Amino acid sequence: MTKNNKPYRLRLPGPTAVPEQIRMALAEPVVAHRGPEFAEVMAETGQLIKPILGTANDVMAFTSSGTGVMEAAIANVLAPGDKALVLVNGQFGDRFVQIIEGLNLQADTLEAPWGEAVAVDEIAKALQDGDYRAVVAVHNESSTGAVADLEAIGSAVRDSDALLVVDSVSGAGGLELQQDDWGVDVLVTASQKALMCPPGLGLASVSEKAWNVIENGAGQARFYWDFRRARESAAKGQTAFTSPMPLIYGLRESLRMIHAEGWPNTLARHRRLSSALRAGVQALGLAVFTKSPMLSDTVCVFEMPDGIDGSAIVRHFYETYGTVIAGSRSKLRGKVIRIGTMGCITDEDIRLDLEQLEGALSELGWSVEGGVGQAALEAALQPAN
Repeated sequence: MTKNNKPYRLRLPGPTAVPEQIRMALAEPVVAHRGPEFAEVMAETGQLIKPILGTANDVMAFTSSGTGVMEAAIANVLAPGDKALVLVNGQFGDRFVQIIEGLNLQADTLEAPWGEAVAVDEIAKALQDGDYRAVVAVHNESSTGAVADLEAIGSAVRDSDALLVVDSVSGAGGLELQQDDWGVDVLVTASQKALMCPPGLGLASVSEKAWNVIENGAGQARFYWDFRRARESAAKGQTAFTSPMPLIYGLRESLRMIHAEGWPNTLARHRRLSSALRAGVQALGLAVFTKSPMLSDTVCVFEMPDGIDGSAIVRHFYETYGTVIAGSRSKLRGKVIRIGTMGCITDEDIRLDLEQLEGALSELGWSVEGGVGQAALEAALQPAN
């Protein structure tokens, strides 16, 4: 319950609400993290996640936030003197730059306005003109709702010496991923978004092209983040250091739920619900902030009309309804609101989001025509003929 005794609703673009079924799995007894029982859990989890990431690679687990495995990806492929080309169109592209510079490495950037997409032909040209060890991209830029065309980016990078490093922290589990087919060399994600688990588990999947670089000694001095050590442990059904066992139990249950629904059905549900929410909000007169050709299915980002502060909307949601949505902590502060459409969400969640947004806008002085938004949402929820 919130301070106003309202039922607490977590509608952020991560962390997301954890379903009861997964919460029960988190309470499984702790066993020896080097023993056969846990190795079985790791083996099943590893097999279940491969289709979600679109890979045949073994997936390595770390006790980590998403930012931790972002740093791990950089530390394993860039050595002193190497350069990375970072695609920046939002907050998490900027974070990759900060990580690279924090490791005393060099980052060049290709930038697009926030909410738009970096042009693929610019990536190809930059690779011709510069000597880059890695091209670094964010799959789903949750600060803006823009999705990168990884298939096209992968085609541009594939035949070069550069490795394609991708953060899909807010994409994996809610957006299509084809790591192997799209030529993604290092893919990292985390537990707390579309994978429906609490924060604290980072995951990494590495291609043979990238392993050839890593095994030949590339990378920073590293210990905890060493992919080589993690790979050896993964082959034994272990993690390199003490395993976050409850989180891995939870992830296994999450993946079982996704496969029970059917992975294509999970993707279709995310797409249908995000599209319906955008339709309803646009009918109220608000614009979608995202201008890239590919819009996120896991987060919806809306521009605030003149005279309405996004922070006030976020505050009204919590204080009046007990619902937690997101504004922006970046240069978009006050200009946008963000609502998560990832994880275990339903038609009813989206209906209530829109109803509460109508109420918040009305209370803050925005004229709302009753029923128009809900009618647009309901039309979008109907199956296509």
